[in-house]
Amino acid sequence: MVIIIFSLIVLLFSVVIHEVSHGAMADYLGDPTAKYAGRLSLNPIKHLDLFGSIILPISLLILTRGQGPIFGWAKPVPINPYNFRDKKWGNSKVALAGPLSNLFTALFFGLSMRFFHLPIRFYDFFSIIVVLNLLLAIFNLIPIPPLDGSHLLFSLLPERTLRIQQFFFQYGIFILILFIYLVFPLIYPLIFWIYQIIVGHPF
Repeated sequence: MVIIIFSLIVLLFSVVIHEVSHGAMADYLGDPTAKYAGRLSLNPIKHLDLFGSIILPISLLILTRGQGPIFGWAKPVPINPYNFRDKKWGNSKVALAGPLSNLFTALFFGLSMRFFHLPIRFYDFFSIIVVLNLLLAIFNLIPIPPLDGSHLLFSLLPERTLRIQQFFFQYGIFILILFIYLVFPLIYPLIFWIYQIIVGHPF
């Protein structure tokens, strides 16, 4: 039970850091919309999303009976790309900032496990932080709206694909739910492989 509660807390704060990173990057690029909306805050209440922060994690927790990885997302921070100094790549930079924040978090705790002698209890907790943040990083890079990977992909596609992009943005949430339950479990081996590279041994 302690591990489950800790996992939910880690997931909550990891998605908050993810969203704050989006807003901080947008602010750095000249768009203060997230800052003015009070979203550059680590207060989780400001970032909760009904499906991504509550329904999805609890559903996965029930479906896996606490034995499988859980993941989710927070409410997206408001962004106005017309304020970006970098009009061409601003959206891509903001989209990438979230997954990178999770990757850096996983690297920090994973390398601490690898190079420092930690008490067993700390070791278990750090392992959860690493795995969940790798899950979030890879999950959010999937090119299906509303995930960050879709913004990265669509910023690279030509304008003639606009109708396809509109279709995916309109029905993306339904496609994403199907992907989560049918395809994403196949990605777990990749996550545990990256974990092993960082930490130096299997999860």
